[in-house]
This record gives sequence, structure tokens and C-alpha cells, in this order.
Amino acid sequence: MNLDVVILAAGQGTRMRSNLPKVLHAVAGKPMLAHVLDSARALSPRQIHVVIGHGAESVRAILAADDVNWVVQEQQLGTGHAVAQVLPHTEGADQLLVLYADVPLLRLASLQRLTSLAGADKLGLLTVDMSDPSGYGRIVRDAADRVQAIVEQKDASPQQLLIHESNTGIMALPGAKARAWLTSLSSDNAQGEYYLTDVVAMAVAESLPVVVAQPDDELEVMGANNRQQLAVLERAWQRREAERLMAAGVTLIDPSRLDVRGEVTVGRDIEIDVNVVLQGRVVIEDNVRIEANVVIRDAHIAAGSVIKAFSHIEGAQVGQACEVGPYARLRQGTCLHDGSKVGNFVETKKTTLGAGSKINHLSYVGDAEVGRGVNIGAGTITCNYDGANKFVTRIEDGVFVGSNSALVAPVTLGEGSTIAAGSTITADVPADNLAFGRARQTLRADWKSSKPS
Repeated sequence: MNLDVVILAAGQGTRMRSNLPKVLHAVAGKPMLAHVLDSARALSPRQIHVVIGHGAESVRAILAADDVNWVVQEQQLGTGHAVAQVLPHTEGADQLLVLYADVPLLRLASLQRLTSLAGADKLGLLTVDMSDPSGYGRIVRDAADRVQAIVEQKDASPQQLLIHESNTGIMALPGAKARAWLTSLSSDNAQGEYYLTDVVAMAVAESLPVVVAQPDDELEVMGANNRQQLAVLERAWQRREAERLMAAGVTLIDPSRLDVRGEVTVGRDIEIDVNVVLQGRVVIEDNVRIEANVVIRDAHIAAGSVIKAFSHIEGAQVGQACEVGPYARLRQGTCLHDGSKVGNFVETKKTTLGAGSKINHLSYVGDAEVGRGVNIGAGTITCNYDGANKFVTRIEDGVFVGSNSALVAPVTLGEGSTIAAGSTITADVPADNLAFGRARQTLRADWKSSKPS
């Protein structure tokens, strides 16, 4: 079956009170429209059409993709009018699945149920039974429980307003009927718009079956028209991710205080404390422990490592049985080999730290290649930038760097060498040598204090 997906993303979203188009507001760190595009792609459609209007150029620029056909709706005249804009591009489609760009929590399973049930020869509706259906169109059925129409709230009679089965707007139209139906819509209603929902009555009039599927929960089909609703969607997404991680073998000290804003892959027997944020692509292997208030973005944490509180890790690889933090910052390009340690108030960038090596306190190591079994003392910095270019510091196996040393790159510290505390090293140090790079201490007995006597 040739499936085309149509995503409606043209609305202004005035209740957001924002210059940003509504569909670009984020849930879990990603625009709502991007979530809907992910769901659409998972169905392997023939084509994805996105109808844009308000902020069209911004939406298209931010979410540009080769598999998306962008269609501009110059005037926002209703959902039926919006879907009709894609008709020139849907020739040969057996089914048109209509989705909404501000409904980011919809699960693939719900869409698969709907598209499978409707096929190419039925009209499929995704409906939901709501305790409070205020604002939603109502599903009107006959005495035999067959769907007869969808009535928008503003057009509903008092009796129809008592109906709890509500329209989500998500619909699967038979491709062979879509053009005739959409071009026959009328704007003779309370809103003066062309309602997509009017195709239900058209299907009934033609004795075409109208079938209904429902999502697993109401939040799947919730949209965001204001920032309060956006916050509800954010918490719902995070609860869903927390449940997924716990089911996979992760202990969350407080599931309500974890934020996942990307794709997280986990092993077993992981423990994550409160206020941890996982962003981008993160892989966490078995027996990792992450303490409170840690941020990890685009990183791989190998088995048995401990990430201590208040550490930030971005674009880094952490090997097995490593220890990071507390208050450590691993920046882009950092690679810690097995058993290495980066301690409190240490920052690394584009640095490889060999197995068993340690940078325990108060240091900056950037653009460095550090071998095995190296000890870098407190207050050490690699001076890797001269104001125009970056240079590499090479520290070979078994080097001991004393506290408060400055290593002026480019420089190499040979295997087994020792750097005396307080040294500024500007030239290569041969293997097994002791290097001093500090001024001689001077004492002045005739010195006069400036302090008041």
C-alpha cells in the first residue's frame, strides 16, 4: 500500500505568545514537529508532506530534510483546506495519513493500528474517550454504534456536548476518495473554515466504512497550544522515558527528576541519582553509577565507571572502571581509557588519558596525549593556545607532573620523566629526567613591610 503522510504545521500558535512558530517549540529538547516527523518516518511512507504557513521559512530551514515535501498554505482556512494543499503531490497514494505537528507523544503502535485498520478502502479515525472533552470535536454514532459524523464543539448541540468520545484530528483517508472529498468541503459553519472532519459525513453518505482506532492513553494525542500544555507534554515524555529505562535495568533514585533529551541506550544495573540530564546520543553500559546533578551529552560511558556529582560530560568517551568528578568537565574530544581518573574541578578538551592515569584536582588539560600510569598534579595546565593556533602536549607513560606546573605546547614529556612542582616547561623533557622550570627562590632580610605598624 502506498502511504503518504500529511503533517499540518501551518498554525501561528498565538497562545504561545512567542515569535517562534509553535511547531518549533521543544519537547525533550527537540521541536514538536521533529517528533512527529520521526513517527511518520517509522511508518516507511512513500512521501511525507508538511503543510507550513506561519514562520514557514524558519520551520523549513531548521528541519530541512530530503524526505520532506514542504507545502505552503498561504491562508489558514482550516484543516480541510490545509490537507487540500497537498493534493497535487499525492497522485497514486492509496492512503493519506493526517497528523498534527503539535502532537509529539503519539506512539508508532497507535498509528500502525489506525493505518492497518483503515487500509486503502476505509476512512480511519483515531478517537479517544476523554473525561473532559471540552474543546474537542465529538464522535456522533447511530443506534448501531456506527460513526455518522464529527461535530466541532462550537457547532455541537447540548446533547452532543455530553458525548465523551472525542476527535483527535488524526485520520487515514482512502487515496481514491481524498480529492473528491476535500474539494467538496464547505465553510458554512461557526468558524467559517473548511473542516477536515466533514469528510466523515461524506463517507457515511457513500456507505464507505468508517473505522475507529484508539491510542493507549489520552496523553498520546494531546497537543500544545500554550506553554502550560507544553510543560504537561514535557513531563509526560520524561515519565515515559523513565519507565523505559527502569524496564531496561536502570535504578532511578527519583524517576521524576531525570531529564532525557535525546537517544539513550543503557545496559543493566545502572544507578542514576536525582537531577541528571542526558542529552543527544548517550550510551551507558552495565554497572555505571551516576551521582546527582550530572549533565551528559553525546557521550559513551563504559561499564563500571562512576560519574560523581555536578560533573559535565560532552562529546567524550569514558572507558571501563573510570572515575570522573565531582565537579569535573569533560569537553569535546576527551577519551578516558580504562581505570583512569579525572577529579574535582578538572577540565579536559581534545585529550586522551591513558589507562590508569590520573588528573585529580584543579587542572586544565587540553589538546593533550597522555599515556598510561601518568599522574598530573593539582593546578597543572597545558598552555595549548598562543592566541592564534592550538598546539599538542604529549605526556608519555609513567610521567609524574608536580603540582602547579605549566606545560607550554608544543612539548613532549618523555617516558618516566618527572616535572618538579611549580615548573613552567617550554622544551621537551627526555625520558627518565627530572625537569625544573622555576625561578630560584630569593630571600631579602632588608625588606620593609607596607602594612601599618
